[in-house]
Amino acid sequence: MTTAHNTTGPQYPFTAVVGMADLRLALLLNAVSPAVGGVLVRGEKGTAKSTAVRALSALMPAVDVVGGCRFACAPTAPDPGCPDGPHGTGPVEHRPTRMVELPVGASEDRLVGALDIERALSDGVKAFEPGLLADAHRGILYVDEVNLLHDHLVDLLLDAAAMGASYVEREGVSVRHAARFLLVGTMNPEEGELRPQLLDRFGLTVEVAASREPDLRVEVVRRRLGYDADPAGFAARWAGDEDELRGRIAAARELLPRVTLGDRALRQIAATCAAFEVDGMRADIVMARTATALAAWAGRTDVAEEDVRQAALLALPHRRRRNPFDAPGLDEDKLDETLEEFRGTDEDPAPDADPDGDDDPDPDGPDGGGPGGGDGPEGGHPPQDGGPEEAPLPPETGLPHQQDGEAPATPQAPEQPGPEPRPQGGAAGEKPAVAATEPFRTRRLDVPGLGEGADGRRSRARTAHGRTTGARRPRGALGKLHLAATVQAAAPHQKARGRRGTGLVVRRDDLREAVREGREGNLVLFVVDASGSMAARKRMSAVKGAVLSLLLDAYQRRDKIGMITFRGSGADLALPPTSSVEAGAARLEQLPTGGRTPLSEGLLKAHEVLRIERLRDPSRRALLVVVTDGRATGAGGGRAAGGPLALASRAARLLAADGTASVVVDCEAGPVRLGLAGELARDLQGTAITLDELRADSVSALVRTVQGTRTTHGNRKAA
Repeated sequence: MTTAHNTTGPQYPFTAVVGMADLRLALLLNAVSPAVGGVLVRGEKGTAKSTAVRALSALMPAVDVVGGCRFACAPTAPDPGCPDGPHGTGPVEHRPTRMVELPVGASEDRLVGALDIERALSDGVKAFEPGLLADAHRGILYVDEVNLLHDHLVDLLLDAAAMGASYVEREGVSVRHAARFLLVGTMNPEEGELRPQLLDRFGLTVEVAASREPDLRVEVVRRRLGYDADPAGFAARWAGDEDELRGRIAAARELLPRVTLGDRALRQIAATCAAFEVDGMRADIVMARTATALAAWAGRTDVAEEDVRQAALLALPHRRRRNPFDAPGLDEDKLDETLEEFRGTDEDPAPDADPDGDDDPDPDGPDGGGPGGGDGPEGGHPPQDGGPEEAPLPPETGLPHQQDGEAPATPQAPEQPGPEPRPQGGAAGEKPAVAATEPFRTRRLDVPGLGEGADGRRSRARTAHGRTTGARRPRGALGKLHLAATVQAAAPHQKARGRRGTGLVVRRDDLREAVREGREGNLVLFVVDASGSMAARKRMSAVKGAVLSLLLDAYQRRDKIGMITFRGSGADLALPPTSSVEAGAARLEQLPTGGRTPLSEGLLKAHEVLRIERLRDPSRRALLVVVTDGRATGAGGGRAAGGPLALASRAARLLAADGTASVVVDCEAGPVRLGLAGELARDLQGTAITLDELRADSVSALVRTVQGTRTTHGNRKAA
């Protein structure tokens, strides 16, 4: 589990990676059968996710490519539609398998390639500059922090991986090229989740975590220091193991076409996917391909029940997530029951069937069935009951153990970042945390005006994708061409430019790019009152349910979120701005209540957090959501100068002066209402809504939007 990548010396050896059994297995299966669909690696920071992925490239067989072809066409079967084709007889290059890294900040043109629109319009020439998808053809495409990649780039990436080709379209000019690659993505769930639709497009998913076993951690440090001290010498010591594993991958690839997937295994696969209620048919197909690759990896030509079980553990956990608050994982007892129920009989006896006709193998027997069975590294299946007495370290070649002290076989929900919210004001008057009510669909809360932030689904903004609203001269590299505006700009100059024939003489000054309007993601900062005035159990449960609903809405609209809580003597930043709604839900669940109501402290904390976030990301606009009944307690007399309500009013006006879009969720209940939340909303120059009005199906919520009573900076910019 090394944490760094040496870019100048030899690659850290794959066989030297300690532990990480499921990760190594998933990567090796994709090396054997790229049709499995790639791997998504989820795990905390510092667990060598990137190191293991980069090390895999050295194990992949070298490839032959047509000399000079930018798209890595195979000499024996070149792509007939290759932009550099057609290919005749020519030189052949023999080169190592490439591993291409896609940076988080990459543009669409960098990913799929760029067309020279000027030459296409004026000369009719498809001048195409290949992107990273072309570079990765017949190799590995690695995306670190894939959850932070823009959604439209992830869509393009996964579409290309599914179709085996990339299509570039620019105003009627199109280019297609082959793009078949092993896709590997890594992510830290603390920084936000992928959408379920995108999770489903990855063939396998594994969870990784740092080992809690001292012996394993010692070995990790020892190997890391040895590699840093002498990269070449360290790699040389592992060269034999690397060669052995490389040969086993090649042998499994050769055996793969001869592996038989019997009806029994197919029934178990279908029954398992149905039992766990996964959507669509992709899971069934991925499980079938994975089970076949597992059999080939074990050196067998038949798929056994153990292959189906292991395939389910790798292919199904991430497909069972319905919303971001669901923890990934699989109930292994339910899995075993399903496999047992559909074990049945087949025309061919199971490899481990009893010669007397007993279909139920001995659960305590040493063999996993089939040639090369057993619990050793050559058996092809990890033992189910690992322990330190078996092997303090996993085998360095062959199939890793499923349980080796590094991480549990069933993925567990990652620990949430940072410390738990600390109680304020002491234990006196503090009430334990209560559970939230069921979340509901909320109305959309917008930031007024027109922004220019990252693509999302909340507020109006000028974005790279959306409806076209106008044209302008390009600012830097040409984005989306506005063809009509370009022709209109070039038309008056055709005679002066000596135009002859039907072609249009276009110069770079004529090019116009489309101005598009779509939706952006915002920073939604919650300021939650957790004081004694909110401590009634049913009331706080409803408040938590409302905040949980808003968190889910923020996830769906691609927002960043943050959470401030105030109670007792001050305010806490319970959750720094992040894309992880899971972390927000965890903080909310742990939130106790009680004590005084320092409303002004909560608002001033929000002002400071928003000031820092504007420096970090000036283009991302903020929406402040204050969840309170409007009460404020403390020294002094209410609205009197220096009193708690007066201080809260001053803090609110400070936020309004910065142009912060705000909404106050009024939690006041009972027959007598003071209307303090409405007064706070007026000071914030925002809007007050009740908990009932927050619901999308509320009659009063049909027409109300978050509109301030003042003209914000966004309004002035739009004007």
